[in-house]
Amino acid sequence: MSNNPVRITPQVSIGQGQPLVLIAGPCVIENETMVRETASAIAKICEKLAVPYIFKASYDKANRSSLRSFRGPGLDEGLRILARIKKELQLAVTTDIHEQHEARKAGKVVDLLQIPAFLSRQTDLLLAAGASGKPVNVKKGQFMAPDEMNNVLQKITSTGNQQIIFTERGTTFGYHNLVVDFRSIPLMQATGCPVIFDATHSVQRPAAQGPCSGGDREMIPILAAAAVAAGVDAIFMEVHPNPPAALCDGANSLSLAELQSLLERLLRIRAALS
Repeated sequence: MSNNPVRITPQVSIGQGQPLVLIAGPCVIENETMVRETASAIAKICEKLAVPYIFKASYDKANRSSLRSFRGPGLDEGLRILARIKKELQLAVTTDIHEQHEARKAGKVVDLLQIPAFLSRQTDLLLAAGASGKPVNVKKGQFMAPDEMNNVLQKITSTGNQQIIFTERGTTFGYHNLVVDFRSIPLMQATGCPVIFDATHSVQRPAAQGPCSGGDREMIPILAAAAVAAGVDAIFMEVHPNPPAALCDGANSLSLAELQSLLERLLRIRAALS
């Protein structure tokens, strides 16, 4: 595995020698108007700051805490909305996949397939994602050590796909809590894969509210800054125009109003490293 960056689109590459990339958007597609307006607003901020941007929203949150939780519009309608955002706003887009059959279908629309942390060891899903030919971002499971991602790497590269990225999103720490070991960033980069830091799921308190997760969103800027200082290649954040009203992961989502100032801070830290 080389240390070459992973090219998502001709305009966006993630990895060594590339600008810091932002992957951001609402956790789930709540409705077409909201996600499109949010994507457009984030894109304008990123254009102003010269930050390469990938829009993210899920068509189905299959791992919600409660049966009653909102999951999204589903595969077909969700991909229709993502395809429209991609075309009309000229953005790279990514989304989660949860089952093997979704990899090929989603791969025809999105530029980057994302494997959720809970599914990071699912061999058949990883093989299907690799076989799609699209770049694959695997979130390290909350239950996994950084070196275990070498097994993930071998599974995907067995398909001939070398376009692999890993994401750090915190490790289970007792009940209803996560902690981030920033050593995982260089350790996973040592595999030759670029590494993303998920600054919003890392402050999540899984299932802490019973039927849903809680979170410490005030800690997002602190962890994001630490990750950039540690040399991460991209930052992932769930961004919502009104987090308290979000239908999914509102407690650990960044408010859209706070995004520009945080990105400016992250860019200053990144510049200080060079």
